[in-house]
Order: sequence, then C-alpha cells, then structure tokens
Amino acid sequence: MGSLKLDHPQENNSNSSPMEMTSALDPVEFRRQGHMMVDFIADYYQNIDKYPVLSQVDPGYLRKRLPESAPDNPEPIETILQDVQEHIVPGLTHWQSPSFFAYFASNVSIAGFLGEMLSTGFNVVGFSWVASPAATELESIVMDWLGNLLRLPKSFLFSGNGGGVIHGSTCEAIVCTMAASRDQMLSRIGGDNIGKLVVYGSDQTHSALQKASQIVGINPKNFRAIEATRSTTFALSPESLKLAISSDIEAGLVPLFLCATVGTTATTAVDPLGPLCDVAKLHGMWVHVDAAYAGSACICPEFRHFIDGIEGVDSFSFNAHKWFFTGLDCCCLWVKNPGALTSSLSANPEFLRNKPTDSKQVVDYKDWQIALSRRFRAMKLWLVLRSYGVVNLRNFLRSHVKMAKLFEGLVAMDQRFEIVVPRNFSMVCFRVSPWVATSKGTPTTPTSNSFHQNGIENNVEKCTNEVNCKLLEAINASGHVFMTHAVVGGMYVIRCAVGVTLTEEKHIAMAWKVVQEHADVILKNHGDDGDAKLKLPLLDKIA
Repeated sequence: MGSLKLDHPQENNSNSSPMEMTSALDPVEFRRQGHMMVDFIADYYQNIDKYPVLSQVDPGYLRKRLPESAPDNPEPIETILQDVQEHIVPGLTHWQSPSFFAYFASNVSIAGFLGEMLSTGFNVVGFSWVASPAATELESIVMDWLGNLLRLPKSFLFSGNGGGVIHGSTCEAIVCTMAASRDQMLSRIGGDNIGKLVVYGSDQTHSALQKASQIVGINPKNFRAIEATRSTTFALSPESLKLAISSDIEAGLVPLFLCATVGTTATTAVDPLGPLCDVAKLHGMWVHVDAAYAGSACICPEFRHFIDGIEGVDSFSFNAHKWFFTGLDCCCLWVKNPGALTSSLSANPEFLRNKPTDSKQVVDYKDWQIALSRRFRAMKLWLVLRSYGVVNLRNFLRSHVKMAKLFEGLVAMDQRFEIVVPRNFSMVCFRVSPWVATSKGTPTTPTSNSFHQNGIENNVEKCTNEVNCKLLEAINASGHVFMTHAVVGGMYVIRCAVGVTLTEEKHIAMAWKVVQEHADVILKNHGDDGDAKLKLPLLDKIA
C-alpha cells in the first residue's frame, strides 16, 4: 500500500487549479517547506524587538480576519506564512522579546529548537520501554545527568533507588506526587478517611497546588494556604506550619502533603527546606519541592544553597522550559520512591503487555504520569546539555542574574522607588514608594511609626497601590516593555523578571528608561488630580 495521497474534490467549480501535492509526507517537499519555515522563524527573531512586546489587539480580533470554515483544497505554504505574518503575529505577546520581563520567562535556544524538531520528526509515542527504547533510556540518563548537576542526593537518581521523569508542567508533577502520597496514607488509615487528609502550602505557593488538591480529591476545606509575611521575606515559617498542623490534628484531621517552594512566583521567596521537613516528617507527610523557576539556577554552585535540606524531601521538580533554554514543555520531576508513583498511576491492559515490562527490568514512563501517550521531551534537553555544556549554561544563567542586579541598582538610585524584597535570583520586585505616591512626586522622609499614626496606614497603602497599578498599565501600553505585578502583604509590586535568551544590558537600560518616563507622567498627574488632593492632607498628618 502506497503513501497517503491528497485527493482534490472534483466538485470544486472554481476555475483555479488546486495546488498539486502528491503526499502528506514527501521528503522533497518537506525539505523545501522546512527551509522556508526556518527562514521565517529566523527572520522573526532577527526583527523581534520591532514588535510591541504585549499584543495590542482587541478580544475577538482573529475571528474577524479568518474565514468561517476550513479550505476544501490545499493552500501553498507561502500563502499560509503570509497569513501568519499578517494575522497571527500581531496577536502574539512576544515571550522571546528581549524586552519581555513579565511572569517568568520561558526561554529557548537553537539547541532547544533543534531537539524539538528531532522529537517531532521521529514522532514516537514512548509510553513504554518497548514502544521506543531510546526515548525511555535517554530520558532516564538525562534525568540522572541533570540530577547530578543539581547535586541531588543519590536517592533521587536511577543510579540510586529513585528516578526522574519529564512531565509537561508543575501541576502535573504535583498531581502525580500528591496522588502517590494520598494512596500511601489511605493504605495506612483506610480509604474512608480521604475526607480527613490535609494539604499545606503558603499563601505564596503556586495555585497549581490548590488545583492539584482538587483533582486528587482533597476536601477543599482541608487546603491550607498559610500566611507568609514580610518578616520572613514571604517564605513559609516552620513555626506557622507547626501551629497549623497541630490545630488540624486536634480537629481529628490527617496531615498529608506539604509543598515547599524555592523561588515563589510573586517575589522568588525561598522556603526553608530543612526546618520544614523536620516539622512535616514528625507526622509522616510527603514533602514536595516546587522549584519551577529557580531550580535552573541551582546548577551554579553559588545558588545551590537555596535547596539545602533537599535530602529530607520526597520529590523535587523544576521547569527546564522556564530558565534552562529548553522550550515548552519540559518539567523535570525526581522522586525517591518511584514505586509510590507507579502504584498509584499504573494501568496495564492486555494490549500493552510485553516481555520487557513483565520482566520488571525496564522503566515504563506511562506509569509515572497521568496520560498514556507521551512526547520524546528528553531529546531537546539532551541537545541543550550537549550543545552548550555545563560551563556555558551556568554563564547564561549568571548573565541574567547580573542584568537583574543592574536593574536593581538603577531602581535603588532613584529615590522615588523602593526595592520591596531582597533579590534572590534574576527578578527584581519594586514600586513607587508610599512617600512619593502620596505626595506630588518629591520624596518625603517619614517620622518614626508614622504609618500607624492617626489610623491612616491603609489609606497610604491604597494610594500607593493605585499609583503603581497605573504605572504598570502605562509601561505595558507603551509596547516597549512588558512586566507583570504581584500583591504581597497588601503591597502592589511590579516584577521585572530577567530570563529571555536575547536580553542584553541595553534592554535593561531601556526598560528602566521606560519606567522612569512613565513614572514622571503618572506622579505629576497624580499630584494634580482630584483624588490625589483628597489624599494630600494625610501627609500633613504624618509629618
């Protein structure tokens, strides 16, 4: 039987002839179109800083531009790429722009692209060892390589008794580990007690934890987001965890799962792993560490201390697709006890049975994840590690940290702004200071405890938050820069997260110039408008 042929319907009454194409996978045509696609992408990157970083389109823009139905006949790649340029690119927020400082980066590299091309080109579905031995074995090897780079304890590696798997996202990693912890606990206390299980994190923990707990069947009332305060730089306090657990035990509940974070989304706070494990292990809890963003930096010796205490946890994950130049999607998860995962996630229908699986001598990654099918993600991670080497990868990461330090220094030199929390990695959290936001743009020196005098602290914070919100909106509307915000301890802060592959120091300088220019306008207008005048007497009371 020959290859798939593309037929052209005879009922088409158009005078134009449909494009001739003999096969959906013709090597000659693939080579021709592939070269065109590479050129298109290379041109995109060469000109990426010419586009507004944040898309400027309105909701529903694309439906107005595209036909209501799919074409009956083939269209040439030239026409399709022209439509991509004219209709799709304007609707993109350019995550790889050197002036993208929002969220956390999802950076890429040539090696990451080429690895993705190989993975897609082979298009294997490696759910079990026999389905594609190389896919399984390369993943196991690469996860041990990366675990060694992070100096993870041997108990997390295949060379020990543990192992690693590549998932699509942190949420998937947490769902799988929480399901494993749930089943382990219920095997001890009985399945009828699932309603007593409690999950713990801080109010700075990623929302993936709450979503995972819902999926796994934890009673929503038993999800604990423990407050993290400025006094601990928004890290989870072991003492607060201890109090929450004690209260739950007194109420007849069962502590199950703790998610500690290394590099929170809002401020990159780092939870103290060792002391938290000391508390959790007293109650037989599973401890997972989410280092989605900051885990990459921990291959650098100077950042490794942020995961000190890792030997006490049960699982650890970070996203190579955030800050490891690998591209979406690539979440690396290590577990000390793979059997806990496979016990919860295995399904072995007859049609998947085979001798290697029955021998128990191979890894079947279908039993380490939610889905059956899986992509050959290890290929791009392998190419990234080999193409750049450890030395260059560390230097890439250090360059981003250096640029964040540069931005931090620029903020510190402008008395109108303040750094809200200490910088740990490559993100700076800053804001217009309260003493400027509630004045006409001139820094004011407050008296001692003045925030608490006359009961006006909340009014000052509200005014400050409004000013910073307006400033961020103006910065992003400019199209020159894209940043995002967080609210911590009642403070609206602007986040400048450096991590895009193409970012250079000149882009940092330009970003700060944009911030300053819009701050000039916002603060002048704020000092002159009616709302500001209502707030100005407050400063008189403070002084």
